[in-house]
Amino acid sequence: MRQARHAEAAPVLAKSLATAAQHLELSATCCQYTASAIIRDLTEHPEHRPDLPELSPAQYAVLERIARGGTLRYAPLKNPVRITDNDGRTIRPKPFGMLEKERLIRVARSSRYVSQDVVVTAAGQLALDFQKPHRSQASLPAMPPAPGNTGGRKR
Repeated sequence: MRQARHAEAAPVLAKSLATAAQHLELSATCCQYTASAIIRDLTEHPEHRPDLPELSPAQYAVLERIARGGTLRYAPLKNPVRITDNDGRTIRPKPFGMLEKERLIRVARSSRYVSQDVVVTAAGQLALDFQKPHRSQASLPAMPPAPGNTGGRKR
């Protein structure tokens, strides 16, 4: 009796799962279209963008490093907090703290106390996309070197 019910239910269940998979795929496609339309709207109409803090060159560089992924914040019990990027290089606490305060990054609070993942938020990604890194003012052209003693005779 049980095998007969399973035999009847198996094709119905398979058809239901196939339909659910198609709906899920269609939903993913719709989400991609919606996200691309939002990005296009933000690009073409800057007045719709949220207010983002103006980043200093150091803050922008730190945000770029964090966006590459693999950034961890280590918070051992009796040692100072240390932040490293995916290359193992240390990130200074001052620009990191500003980015966290402005909610451009988020520290993933997990059950692991010692190391916590750091990720860029949607606002942080907008800051990366729409703010260009500050360039220092173009340096003045170098003066040609003063003529020195060429070892020749003066005339």
